[in-house]
Amino acid sequence: MIKERKEYYQTIHKVLLMGHMLTDKASQALKPWATTEPQYNVLRILQDYKGTPITVQDIQERMIQKSSNVTRIIDKLETRGWVNRSICEHNRRKMDVVITSIGSQNLRELDKQVHKIHYPFKQRLNEQEIRTLNKLLSKLNPES
Repeated sequence: MIKERKEYYQTIHKVLLMGHMLTDKASQALKPWATTEPQYNVLRILQDYKGTPITVQDIQERMIQKSSNVTRIIDKLETRGWVNRSICEHNRRKMDVVITSIGSQNLRELDKQVHKIHYPFKQRLNEQEIRTLNKLLSKLNPES
């Protein structure tokens, strides 16, 4: 029982280290673009909506780092012309956000940099291993 518990915590430790390492590598890749990982995450979320406006609250719910200050992130992206923000037509107390064409163009460039980080890791796993890892990590997530 003690050995199993130790092995579990060693595994969780490796998962945490890997997550932080990937985040650090992504941050380094985004740095020349003066873009943070949470800003990149917001752009990816908006791109998934293909021009359909999404509220700040909905963006917050989809963020990888839930503690991120989404309003401040959107302010910075809007200043750069990468997103547009407007009052939600269904609820005037909410703001709708959409990625701009400039934001989409820059996101494509950012994606190339981030994909370069992931490529060596993807090469170490075959398709079955990727599916198994995904399944195991999903089992640990109480929200999935």
